[in-house]
This record gives sequence, C-alpha cells and structure tokens, in this order.
Amino acid sequence: MRVRSALALILALAGAAAAEPAQIGPRPFHLVDTMKPGPLQDRLKACGADRPYVAKQFSISHRGAPLQFPEHTREGVLAAARMGAGIIECDVTFTRDRQLVCRHAQCDLHTTTDILARPELAAKCTAPFTPADPATGRKASAKCCTSDLTLDEFKTLKPKMDAADPEATTLGAYMNATPRWRTDLYVDGATLMSHQEYIALVRSLGRKFTPELKAPEVPMPFEGTYTQDRYAQQLIDAYREAGIPPEDVFPQSFQLRDVLYWLAKEPAFGRQAVFLDDRDETAPGFDPMRPETWNPGMEALRAQGVRILAPPLWMLVTTDAQNRIVPSPYARAARAAGLDLIAWSLERSGPLKGGGGGYYRSVRPAIDRDGDALTLLDVLHGEVGVRGVFSDWPATTTFYANCVGAE
Repeated sequence: MRVRSALALILALAGAAAAEPAQIGPRPFHLVDTMKPGPLQDRLKACGADRPYVAKQFSISHRGAPLQFPEHTREGVLAAARMGAGIIECDVTFTRDRQLVCRHAQCDLHTTTDILARPELAAKCTAPFTPADPATGRKASAKCCTSDLTLDEFKTLKPKMDAADPEATTLGAYMNATPRWRTDLYVDGATLMSHQEYIALVRSLGRKFTPELKAPEVPMPFEGTYTQDRYAQQLIDAYREAGIPPEDVFPQSFQLRDVLYWLAKEPAFGRQAVFLDDRDETAPGFDPMRPETWNPGMEALRAQGVRILAPPLWMLVTTDAQNRIVPSPYARAARAAGLDLIAWSLERSGPLKGGGGGYYRSVRPAIDRDGDALTLLDVLHGEVGVRGVFSDWPATTTFYANCVGAE
C-alpha cells in the first residue's frame, strides 16, 4: 500500500509540474519587437505577456538553457523546464568506470569545467594544457575527456560556460573566454549531472527525454571490452530500469548504426530514435540542395526504419528570388518520404546582425536582426512542418508554440 501511495504521489507531482505555467520572461517579446514589420510580427505581438503559457513538446531544450546557464547542469535543466521545454536533452558519454554522464562531447572537460585548474585531475587529462606560442603560430590546446576520470572524480568538477581562447598564452586566459553574448553570472553553484541524475530530475519535472549517444573519442571497444553496442544498450537500459515508458524517450545519435541498433534490439525505444544528420560536415560533397549528394537518400533512410531526422537549421531552408525563407529540397524530400523532422539549434549563433553565422548560412540574405529567428521558426513550423526545434533558450520556442498552436 505504501509503494502504491508513493507512486501515486510521484505521478501527481510530475503531473503538477507539467501543468505549471511556463515562465516566458522578456526575451521572446524583445525578439518580436525587433522583427521586420508584417503579419507575423502582428500575430506574435497579439499573444501578449498576460496570457498563460504552457510547456510544449515543440520546444526542445538544447543542453539545458546554455544561453545563460552552463550546459548540461541541473540548474540549466530546471531553467529549461521552467521556460516550458516539453523535451529536455542530455548528451550522453561515459567515464573511465563506464558510467554515463551528461556532456556535449566525451572530450570537452577542458572547455566546460574547471578541470585544468585542478592539478590532481588535470594530470589525468589525455593532453595537458599547452599555451599558444605567437612566435610559431601554435594555438593553445588541451584535451580532457570524461573517460579520463571515474564518475566520482567527474562529479567533483565545477562547470563553466563552454569556451576556450586558442590564442591564450596563460591558463587563466584560456579558460576565461566566455563570448560577450553569453554570461558567467550563473556559473557559481552550478552542478554537473550523471545520466541517472538527469533521468530522475526530468521525470520529477514531468517532461520527456531526449538523450544523445555521443560518438566516442577513444578507440572502441574501450579498454578492450566496452563495445559501441554495449554503450548504446546501456543508455536504453537506464530508462527501462527507471520505469520510463518508451514513448517518453527520444534517443538520438549522429551515427546511423546506433539508430539501427535500437530499431533491431529495442524497437519500442527505436521507433522514436532520432537520426542526427551532420553529413554537411562529415560527408564530402554533401549538399542539402542537391539530392544526388545524399547517401543514403530519404527513401533509403525510411526503408531502414528511421522515422525522425534531425539536421541543423540551415539544411531545412533556403531563399527564393525575393530573399524569402522557404523550405529546402532536403526538407521537401524528407517530408515526402514520410520522415518527421526536428531542427537544431535556435539561438545558438549569438546576435544575428550580419547574417547569423553558420546555423543561418543558407538564408543569410534574409537575416539581419535577432527577430529573424522567429521568422525562420515560423517557416520551419508552418512550411517545413518540423515537429520540434532545439533551442539554447527554450522560452522562445515555447512562446512561439503557444502563439501558433504547435504541440
């Protein structure tokens, strides 16, 4: 009876958390104010700050809320949930003792934590800090991996905003390189998370999960026994052991082999697996505007069982003769093949004045102000038909989803 009562309380608390109004804050309205005048701006202005906003699965938290909080921290996840992200991400990698933790990359501890300032742990790094040498042109560098540490050691690290200065000649300058459009105001007190802690936290918040199995940066099998398949299986096992329903989990990977493994070995979870497409960086000659460069193509992906495809923002859009943002050939072909689409990552590029950076490269002629992020978002939703968008500041996607009725 006690077990049933406790379970009922947990479910009630999760439901209450999911039903709480989202805290939108001023940023979405600032973006609306900076939009180009027109019907879309008028429509979004009509939403207003006084209406209730609720969590939406269209709003996907990218690494928490890293526009303001260190990524993959408890505090970032809490912020994302408060801003109405219906799905929250944990990039998953492994420690030396094969425990799963939330980090964007296996070997990013030198840019995302204080490890280099901790001599006893810095000594365990794959490559120590080397300062830049202006005389030779050598860049500053280091390489510290989760697989260099045990879980207990990892948990002693303090997170920082993801940044490093390759021109730095001192360790302090190398570490203190946060871009001006982010902030260090919320770094103190932030806490790293294991994958297990992320599952418990997101469940308590009544949100859904999107764990990304990061590509290993060490030879596999790791230490001769830990294979890629064991790694992929361990991720799924964590949700089963925690009693999380498969329909609440969207496992992701940039490696098609992982998606196919889940489809074959864990079909209940594999049905919602997300194939993250970065072939623009990994496949020579790949061009989202030229179907003949896609290998495999959209029909082939669908035939293998892939249901959800997630490319970067720019691959889903292009501009027409009037410099209006329109769906790309890639987007049209994916939808024609029956693939659902998710895009990444809004508000990752910093200020959009002057074209918006890499995430906007295909629509640069249409981008000259921060409000253009909402214009792009509207095309992704209304014309491309994406089911969700990752954002570094989920309040923006939550605001938009509530305004236009996206789920």
